[in-house]
Amino acid sequence: MTTVKTTRARTAARKNRGAASVTHVAIIGAGKGGTALMEIFAKDPLVRIVGIAEINPKAPGIKLARRLHIPVTRDYRELLEMERVDLVIDVSGSPEIGRVLLDFHRMGVTIIGGASAKFMWELIEARIRATSEIERTLNRYQTLYKLYEKESETKVSEERTQIACEIHDGLVQSLAGLSFKLDLCQELLKKDAAAAADALRQTKAELKTAIQEARQVIVNLRPVHYDRMELIPALTNYLKSYESQSHIKTEFSVAGDETTLFPKTKIFLFRIVQEALSNVQKHARADRVAVQIAIGRDTLTATISDNGVGFDVESVSRDPEKWDHFGLRGILERARLVGGAAVIESKKGRGTRVLITVPLARIIRDGS
Repeated sequence: MTTVKTTRARTAARKNRGAASVTHVAIIGAGKGGTALMEIFAKDPLVRIVGIAEINPKAPGIKLARRLHIPVTRDYRELLEMERVDLVIDVSGSPEIGRVLLDFHRMGVTIIGGASAKFMWELIEARIRATSEIERTLNRYQTLYKLYEKESETKVSEERTQIACEIHDGLVQSLAGLSFKLDLCQELLKKDAAAAADALRQTKAELKTAIQEARQVIVNLRPVHYDRMELIPALTNYLKSYESQSHIKTEFSVAGDETTLFPKTKIFLFRIVQEALSNVQKHARADRVAVQIAIGRDTLTATISDNGVGFDVESVSRDPEKWDHFGLRGILERARLVGGAAVIESKKGRGTRVLITVPLARIIRDGS
């Protein structure tokens, strides 16, 4: 029994010490000042707001006080008579209340009013505004990041679908045809050796085409020289393969030293050229395309131009479906991801020109 009593006494003592460490605050005025004080004190575990005094029922702090379950009174004198109050803060702006508080004296109660109280709530309000601005900025960046993640996932899905279609419509169909031809050759070997030999020659030629298609798929997935991150050799090989597959004459010119480029810039630039040339093959009906790259001290520029049918850029830009279908969104997004910009120039009957600019100095500073 003695042990139980002792334990209860200790628990009560701890509660009393905890209560003693909390500052009990009464606030006179529920305008901007009182609202700012409530917002900051309500989150402080060492402060307990015991009451609010306000004669204006439409004051902005009234709703907040009720939401926080803080007692509200119209008569500020009730706050002064409360048994448990350590600090009274007057932010009412009333000269009459100020004079009363000036003459108020009670052991253990501190009064803050006038200029001191105004300075306090203005400082607190500034802190609240700064915190809110930080929160808004963080929320904005979180929204942008989620949008970027969604766009990136969509783009990856689109590229996978495109590659799958290329494999299905090209390589798989070729291999299926080769399988049929080999079956035919097997049948002809029993009946007509000459016809079988001729069929084998045709099958061998088609097999070479299938191998080229397979290599093109591999290049699309992982360009040659990626391991060493050599952009110019990778583009040179890709353009040779592109010319062979599309029968579009390609011209390639380079100025500058690619060793100054970051790997990320090389990868994204390769993908931009790849996307632009794919658009030429699909939509431009061109017979010639030129790729020019200039690597300067501060800026990288890349130009992909064709002599195709062209299109109305302004009209297409207003149609999200066409903008995506023409592959233009991917070009613009990839350019932005390395701190650069892309410009699409085209007119009907005058071909298309894609201009990419990347400020190299900014990339170095950002460490991208």
